[in-house]
Amino acid sequence: MNVVAPVSEVTQEDRLRADLYNYLGLMLVGSPDQMLLDQTAVLTGDDTPLGQAIQGLARVAKVSKPKAVQTEYNALFIGLGRGELLPYASYYLTGFLNEKPLANLRATMANFGMTRADDIFEPEDNIASLMEMMAGMIIGRFGRTATVAEQAEFFGAHIGTWAKHYFNDLKAAKSSVLYASIGAVGAAFMDIEREAFRMTAI
Repeated sequence: MNVVAPVSEVTQEDRLRADLYNYLGLMLVGSPDQMLLDQTAVLTGDDTPLGQAIQGLARVAKVSKPKAVQTEYNALFIGLGRGELLPYASYYLTGFLNEKPLANLRATMANFGMTRADDIFEPEDNIASLMEMMAGMIIGRFGRTATVAEQAEFFGAHIGTWAKHYFNDLKAAKSSVLYASIGAVGAAFMDIEREAFRMTAI
């Protein structure tokens, strides 16, 4: 994503939400290096489902090596011809790539001043990009912070319809080891976000 200077004040809670969206995007856009694995290994969580998932991820990261995780990443997302999973909203919602969900997302991006970075060539509706977009909306990376209503609308239209299903598939994928734990964190986080937006709409 091309970024514009951040603006406005962001609450600590929203910053933590954005951090988790950013983290998921970072882990899903490419295989983590040793530094990112080390940072993941010291994460801590509470007794909530999300906290427990984070603790589980930290334990797996502690014994993971970059080369093995690279092999896992390739099997899941690249493969010979294609990986085990296709992490795109269009595919999950229609069974095909580059369909209406992608066109809808591009319209939303244009309305919010988001543009695809010049060095990114895959469709914008991939899960890593959507995590990055949501983080940017929360903290104002695209020119202004999004209102809660705007965040809820974006989540409902482009993430909430399929992301938990995707994260559950990531947990269950035969090639998943570290990424099974990332799937668990993602699925738990999607539940929290969905419920939080539901409550704000009441």
